[in-house]
Amino acid sequence: MNKALFLDRDGVINVDYGYVYQKENFTFNPDIFQLVHKARERGYLVIIVTNQAGIGRGYYSEEDFLELMDWVSIQFNLNSGRIDKTYYCPFHPKHGVGNYLKDSFFRKPNPGMLLEAEREFSIDMKQSLMIGDNPSDMEAGFAAGVGKLICYGFDFPKHDAKRIDSLSQAIGLL
Repeated sequence: MNKALFLDRDGVINVDYGYVYQKENFTFNPDIFQLVHKARERGYLVIIVTNQAGIGRGYYSEEDFLELMDWVSIQFNLNSGRIDKTYYCPFHPKHGVGNYLKDSFFRKPNPGMLLEAEREFSIDMKQSLMIGDNPSDMEAGFAAGVGKLICYGFDFPKHDAKRIDSLSQAIGLL
């Protein structure tokens, strides 16, 4: 069994400017490369789980998102890290357009993306961590059975979630 570090994207990996889909507007958060590097050294898979309502709302395409994430992966490789996989949910239950208008088990706070990663990578969820920047991340991690829930920049008293104010603090929790 493997252990994983699950990361939300907007707000954790990058500064959340709202619906970021171009590399010119993508700013990595401080210490994210160091965190991923240390996680890899300690035997963690690194998996991104991200809602992408901007696709569902028609603000950008899945191709735009995938192109950006290819670039993001390259940046991690250049900075001594590696992302094993990115899971994303483009659907929105209220504001989706066309086929994207639906409630999906893969949209956080539902645990679908994490459970899919668990199956695909044989992950021991109790030995894994989830870092997110909002309650839906914590709810998804809890529902999936993730052993350690880490709130980046906010308090969340449920589910024994621990608050951090810098990603460097998360290194000590690996």
